Amino acid sequence: MSTRVGLCLPQLGPHVTGPVVRAFCERAEAAGFASLWVQEHLFLPLQPASGYAGIPGRPVPVPYRSTVAGLELLTAAAAWTSTMTIGTSVLVVGYHRPVELAQRLATLDVLSGGRLVVGLGVGWSADEHEQMDLPMGTRGRRMEDMVHALRACWAPDPVRYESEFFSIPPAFLSPKPLQADVAIIAGAMTPAGRIRVARSFDGWNPAGLPVAYAADALAELQAQRPPGRAPLTMWFRTFLQAPGGPPREPAEVADEVAQASAAGFEHVIIDANFSERVTRPDDWLAVLDDLAPSVVAAT
Repeated sequence: MSTRVGLCLPQLGPHVTGPVVRAFCERAEAAGFASLWVQEHLFLPLQPASGYAGIPGRPVPVPYRSTVAGLELLTAAAAWTSTMTIGTSVLVVGYHRPVELAQRLATLDVLSGGRLVVGLGVGWSADEHEQMDLPMGTRGRRMEDMVHALRACWAPDPVRYESEFFSIPPAFLSPKPLQADVAIIAGAMTPAGRIRVARSFDGWNPAGLPVAYAADALAELQAQRPPGRAPLTMWFRTFLQAPGGPPREPAEVADEVAQASAAGFEHVIIDANFSERVTRPDDWLAVLDDLAPSVVAAT
């Protein structure tokens, strides 16, 4: 089975418009890309308390000055496509409660005809967590709890869930997702995060890793899976230009996709939101055309 190649939607920076997102979705589907993805961030303080990706002193990329809301953007993408998987890479768990998130995600799965993949993450911005009145220290436990709470919400009514962080009384909570089992994946990179992925998630969604390293790490995670759980699927995310990194040629990305395919990765997601190539709305469409060879490279 060939690797499926997806794209992060135009989401960051001042050059995201409704018409260009629609054209991007339609042209991506026509070109054979398999999926479309969004992330989640709220705002960029003038003096961030956290370095980018939780690394002290690392500047937060300028495109984060404008971030289109993820689930609303993904809803539009679902309406403008008919076959592509739509997914989150990732939603920050601390910004949501289970009942609210379960309802929104189930609605999106129903309206898209069962095309949703849910990616979750702990988040790295102390500023955004402060805005949501949440401590940073419980992020990991809260994320794993959210996975179990979402699955409880999507089980047959009436639902009920009690845990360290969440309490849902016996209740009717519908609609349910159209899919019998919505895949829930995580982009965890720390040792503790990877343990949670192996224990509770359906797939791993690392970003910016070398293919060989990601393949070895995935093998370690598979070995840690609880008995009876299906193997983790790989949702490998790479960049046309990594945040703070040098520009790459589309041919380099296509070669990396070919490597990922040879390694047996089921999915590759290409993100162009940090690319210096994008300086105006139409540049998104030019970038999409430049990345089209990656679809061929995956076969």
